[in-house]
Amino acid sequence: MIRLLPLVCLIGALTIILGAFGAHALQEKLNPEQLNSFETAVRYQMYHVIVMLIVLLNSFFTQRQQNTIVRMFLVGIFFFSGSIYAISFGFDSKNIWFITPLGGVFFIIGWILLAYFSYKKLKSN
Repeated sequence: MIRLLPLVCLIGALTIILGAFGAHALQEKLNPEQLNSFETAVRYQMYHVIVMLIVLLNSFFTQRQQNTIVRMFLVGIFFFSGSIYAISFGFDSKNIWFITPLGGVFFIIGWILLAYFSYKKLKSN
């Protein structure tokens, strides 16, 4: 839904902020493995922000389809990237380890829905 566009844009800006923060402020605080995980979280977040923008700005999908896809990706970002950020900032990974793969599941669902809605639309034309 186009109403989600400002939120997606803000998450895009946050992605840049977090990437810069990781590159400059966290290099001396995190070990290389932790820094690599942080960078993965930023990268996955940006990939999905870009896809959400394409989905929202394209009339190919219905508003309901847009809304469904974008919400799956938003939840995926929150769980996947958010849990990695939390662990990087000192949260005990033993308590939240399961959240990261759950975010990955939401990413996968979003991509499957994107494929399904695309197939459905192309088949109807």
